[in-house]
Amino acid sequence: MNTRLNAYRVMWLFVYFDLPTNTKADRKAYSLFRKELLKDGFMMIQYSIYARHCASRENLEVHKKRVKNILPEKGNIILFEITDKQFGMMEFLLGQKKAEKNPGQRVVQLQLELF
Repeated sequence: MNTRLNAYRVMWLFVYFDLPTNTKADRKAYSLFRKELLKDGFMMIQYSIYARHCASRENLEVHKKRVKNILPEKGNIILFEITDKQFGMMEFLLGQKKAEKNPGQRVVQLQLELF
């Protein structure tokens, strides 16, 4: 069997979640879930979207089980799998912050003399 890594065997596991944050207990569950994802090697793509690189489908299944073991009682969670080849075709479009009107120029405040 060919165990060489290639773009079709290497996988990415995405976790999309929408968890309530109405009560203190909800916020604690949200925070714990997020921290456990980070501890398991997931990286934040957007606020409620985390992704993890997995060397194989078997490795992906291990991390899927871990996510299922830490599910909070409330909320919606989606697990989404793609190949490394598909991940490589994704486009990440980043916006820029609004530029200042005169970047690099100092603002000089004028003072009126009354005498």
